[in-house]
Amino acid sequence: MGTFYIKKTPSGAFNFVLLASNKEKIAVSSQVYTTKSACKKGIESVGKNAVRCIEENRIEDLTLKKAPERVPFPKFEIYYDKAGFFRYRLFATNGESIAISEDGYKSKSGCLNGMKSVAVNANFPDIVEV
Repeated sequence: MGTFYIKKTPSGAFNFVLLASNKEKIAVSSQVYTTKSACKKGIESVGKNAVRCIEENRIEDLTLKKAPERVPFPKFEIYYDKAGFFRYRLFATNGESIAISEDGYKSKSGCLNGMKSVAVNANFPDIVEV
């Protein structure tokens, strides 16, 4: 079981970080929330959608040389960052990006393992407000 940390930004908004049970940071919010309540709903959405995406293989791979097969929302997307590393982002059923990998992965398999880790650790997590 992972832990979400909710933090207040300098502007008074909120965002979150997800740490795996080994304390490794595996996802961050890809948006800021105007209220703590909205941030908590975003956390719930990450847990629900990440599990569904892994169970149903809802993964769109933008790193392929050919055009990727389009996957409906919710979904994970794998993409290359500017440094050429693999990253993922998680989209909710409404198409909004709700979580991203903060760090890039050297391999696609590492990135896929990161997505699976989000699904495991965001399901029934601890939530800490800092």
